[in-house]
Amino acid sequence: MKPTVAIVGRPNVGKSTFFNYIAGKRISIVEDEPGVTRDRVYAEANWRGKSFYLVDTGGIEPKTNDVILSQMREQANIAMELADVIVFITDVKQGVTADDKEISLMLKKSKKPIILVCNKADQYGETMPEVYEFYHLGLGDPYPVSSVNAIGIGDVLDAIYEKLPKEEENQEDETIKVAVIGKPNVGKSSLINKILGENRVIVSDIAGTTRDAIDSPFENEFGKYVFIDTAGIRRKSKVEEKIEKYSVMRSLMAVERADVCLILIDANEGVTQQDTKIAGEAHEAGKGIIIVVNKWDTIEKDDKSTEKYKKQIYQDLPYLAYAPIIFISAKTGQRVTKLFEMINQVANKNAMRVSTAVLNQVLNEAIAITQPPTDKGKRLKIYYMTQAATKPPTFVVFVNDKKLFHFSYERYLVNQIRKEFDLTGTPIRMMVREKSDKDAQK
Repeated sequence: MKPTVAIVGRPNVGKSTFFNYIAGKRISIVEDEPGVTRDRVYAEANWRGKSFYLVDTGGIEPKTNDVILSQMREQANIAMELADVIVFITDVKQGVTADDKEISLMLKKSKKPIILVCNKADQYGETMPEVYEFYHLGLGDPYPVSSVNAIGIGDVLDAIYEKLPKEEENQEDETIKVAVIGKPNVGKSSLINKILGENRVIVSDIAGTTRDAIDSPFENEFGKYVFIDTAGIRRKSKVEEKIEKYSVMRSLMAVERADVCLILIDANEGVTQQDTKIAGEAHEAGKGIIIVVNKWDTIEKDDKSTEKYKKQIYQDLPYLAYAPIIFISAKTGQRVTKLFEMINQVANKNAMRVSTAVLNQVLNEAIAITQPPTDKGKRLKIYYMTQAATKPPTFVVFVNDKKLFHFSYERYLVNQIRKEFDLTGTPIRMMVREKSDKDAQK
């Protein structure tokens, strides 16, 4: 694994702005509201040829009884435990606060390399005297920066570079990115916590607790994964809060980054209109898909319940007939381990490449079974097929007349390809190109 650099500090000192600048893109939500970043957010960063994970955290409030704030503090503690280097962000305009002193004591106990940053030094020269106060924290030389104006950040990156572990693995690995998506309170965070075996993501009965899309690297005997927890996607009419609009956007971006999407459905509610929308996003993006029915432990069932439920899901989501369904309980861990084999299988199928020779053998057999359609005496001729792309498998068919290639025959060919190569869990794309008889013979 790459080394990890954790960014910690009180709420609203500019951690996310600092994080976003180094990550080079707007990953963490930035708003002038304490507690916006509630969980740890990962990004890959590189400085002077060294790669590392950068972790943004929720603000630490050392003494609080608030449920969310206390969990934010716990998340920051976990980030610090996992980190190789800790960047402690303070606010130079506010000076050293009692909370800064408490946090500095916590950091000293961690025995990790610490870089003290005095943020909001927007007018670098004028704020220098205020920086001296931060020497009292006993964490070495403070680095005055302005995250908003990108002042002094290079010096902090140089300090990070010097403190990173000397040995670093640069090997490319076959990591599968898995986005866990669904409407709010369906159990996304609970599932990831069960998989990781730690309270990696804040779990609460308060809808909308997870606001950011959060990456969790994870490895076990089945392989290497990055699980992406996402904010629950609500219907747009209900998305009123500005921050929540960012969260929905972040969830859709998480789908784009993923290899496989786990679409969580509440067993007690079945497929809702919202689920249809969410599943449609993953399908249109061409991702590998597994339908995960959560809270199965709360359902009264008999020996026919599973098949009945599957049938109903496929009726409600007919375009996902290719997606496997698994029934789990994130709370008890029921069948959670079986997810890994399914994820591996679906990721492999989504990335499968078929040789042109084998593909055309399947095409010829399909044509022999069911002849191409005719229209007004003119028959569709299919010359050959080739695979143009993976993720999802995308095929190009060369024909004499695109107008004769009816969608029903396209569906037939897609089903034959799916059946022949067992393309479970992945959509298939098909494109049609016209070619004259002369061109086809060349």
